[in-house]
Amino acid sequence: MPVARTHCPYCALQCAMTLTPVETPVETDAAASVSQATAVVTVTGREFPTNRGGLCKKGWTSAELLTSPDRILEPLLRQADGTFEPASWSDALDLVASKLREARAEHGADAVGAFGGGSLTNEKAYQLGKFTRVALRSSRIDYNGRFCMSSAAAAGNRAFGLDRGLPFRVDELDAADTILILGSNVAQTMPPVIGHLEGARAAGGLVVVDPRRTATARLTDDGAGMHVQPTPGSDLVLLLGLTHIVIAEKLADLDYLASRTTGFDAVRRSVSQWWPARVQEQTGVPVWQLRELARRLAGGAARGAATGSGTYILTGRGVEQHADGTDTATAAINLSLVLGLVGTTHSGYGTLTGQGNGQGGREHGQKCDQLPGYRKINDPAARAHVAGVWGVDPDSLPGVGLPAVELLSSLGEPGGIRCLLVHGSNLVVSAPNANRVRAALKTLDFLVVADFFFSETAVLADVVLPVTQWAEEEGTMTSLEGRVIRRRLAVDAPEGVRSELWIWQELARRLDSASTFSAEASEVFDELCRASAGGLADYSGLSYELLDSEEPAFWPYPAGSTGTPRLFLDRFAHPDGRAHLVAVQASRLGAPAQVDGTLTLITGRLLEHYQSGTQTRRVRELADAQPEARLQLHPATAEQLGIIDEAWVEVSNDRGTVRCRAEVSTDIRFDTVFLPFHFAGDQRANLLTDDETDPVSGMPEFKKTTVRVRALVEAGAHV
Repeated sequence: MPVARTHCPYCALQCAMTLTPVETPVETDAAASVSQATAVVTVTGREFPTNRGGLCKKGWTSAELLTSPDRILEPLLRQADGTFEPASWSDALDLVASKLREARAEHGADAVGAFGGGSLTNEKAYQLGKFTRVALRSSRIDYNGRFCMSSAAAAGNRAFGLDRGLPFRVDELDAADTILILGSNVAQTMPPVIGHLEGARAAGGLVVVDPRRTATARLTDDGAGMHVQPTPGSDLVLLLGLTHIVIAEKLADLDYLASRTTGFDAVRRSVSQWWPARVQEQTGVPVWQLRELARRLAGGAARGAATGSGTYILTGRGVEQHADGTDTATAAINLSLVLGLVGTTHSGYGTLTGQGNGQGGREHGQKCDQLPGYRKINDPAARAHVAGVWGVDPDSLPGVGLPAVELLSSLGEPGGIRCLLVHGSNLVVSAPNANRVRAALKTLDFLVVADFFFSETAVLADVVLPVTQWAEEEGTMTSLEGRVIRRRLAVDAPEGVRSELWIWQELARRLDSASTFSAEASEVFDELCRASAGGLADYSGLSYELLDSEEPAFWPYPAGSTGTPRLFLDRFAHPDGRAHLVAVQASRLGAPAQVDGTLTLITGRLLEHYQSGTQTRRVRELADAQPEARLQLHPATAEQLGIIDEAWVEVSNDRGTVRCRAEVSTDIRFDTVFLPFHFAGDQRANLLTDDETDPVSGMPEFKKTTVRVRALVEAGAHV
């Protein structure tokens, strides 16, 4: 097998790496270091604009998963006694097809559903959407990106007419002297980004908004910028207050607003009530800091217009994973537009996509209301175009389905889903109100899980299908900057493992599908490009040949073009060509945090963590560095509750109970506690989170959960 020039399997930065086959793998023993672990390839960083040859700990250790002893190597069928026994692929797929047919015949097509993931390649995301709507004839499909990017996507669509996480290249941040990051700990979640913040740090212009003093917040030390520490869930008020100051102090770019936007008057009226003293009362951010931040942003915007230095506003999950996340992201966009940042050659607004293919995964058909190319499924012209590519009657395509939380709530219910296919997602750990989701999965007539490992969701399945990992397949991914890149085969998959493309082809044949399904990634990509032609996310000018040349390829990339590295320079994607400011209201102020002994829980990731941990909990170096969940809380809060550092604590509310160790730290507010969502069992943070959702995006409320914390003093309290 030749050397493969490919990309990391983890976050949306998609750092470039080279995989070199190892002719004689080194055997692992109990004392072996990670570098000596059994491996079929070695990993080296590769020069690329986003990572410049660097990788984080997850990237350096990614090859360890290819030879993990936990790997599933053949289909498994649940037996009457609850155990699993191996089966042939033919028998397993015959059983799956039979159960899908039975469910459709007895309960209708929407009794069968599919749940996808933001880690699937573009080809798989596309094919899963097509398979669900054509072979299953079901509208019931959504994916775990609903838990990640949906609020930012909804805000981008209504403001710009188009959603691409970063409408500019990552390396364009290098020239910025002012960067505002809200709700993202990039120093731990995507460390190579730090190198792109150095210009802003040198200019004293890095601003990080986070209730925690994270590794990213520490980058503002020593004159490099400012850490703003609001109460959890108050980001919307903060952004409204900053916009108020910019307008009141006559710092808005009125010429830009008049020539390139609509809706400014409504926004000006809506923020008039958020004067600095009132914002301080709601957010805990002092008036002086609010004014200093607003003036810094406006000054940066003015310098950018004069000198070309950049000012950027970047949002992450910390401000988006709320029941008002779309409005919060919209408020960040409004601030960007009032400052005249978006659609220029030097500045902008963007959102930091988390999952590896979180961008591409939502463009081509996994979302319940979308067809390939970011087309709306209820648009007759979109249905006709895609149906033509698929060779089916447009009227045969189902309509809009259910977003993820609603889809999961329908499991096993009358008129709901009876059979579910899960690809690239570990719902028992990653979904909100996890106890409820686990119980719902157990009510299904039939559950199929495709995965590399026996995840917490696979444990509940009737059929478990072993699938290829990143280095064992060809495909494409779309990074957080809208760059389409190649994933290349580096090693052959184990004998009993198959690609999802092959699985869907085989199931479609058994289900007498009206359309054809290829198992070849290049053929699927060519079809995807045709299906996306003319859509917002137009890939029609792309091919494997072009991508293999490693020419930069940013969508939209219509046939005959050279792509679009920076969006909106001439016009926005709305029919009128303008950006639309949308007035939003902060209606969920709520009670202060410490009322009757309660605290506010926020969740997130640490450096060694990725999503639900199905992969990273199986990498020795990563697991050893963070072997268990720890609840971060302030020393004053710990003293009040009688908790000492590293003691066992119980975190609970009406939805569930988590038992873990305490980590006493001044890096967090006294009214807030933090728990990573990476762990399983009774350390799952999502046992506590609420499944209340944003009415626009369907995003669950992950970042503002009311909990009680108590010390567990009895010996052996952790079970």
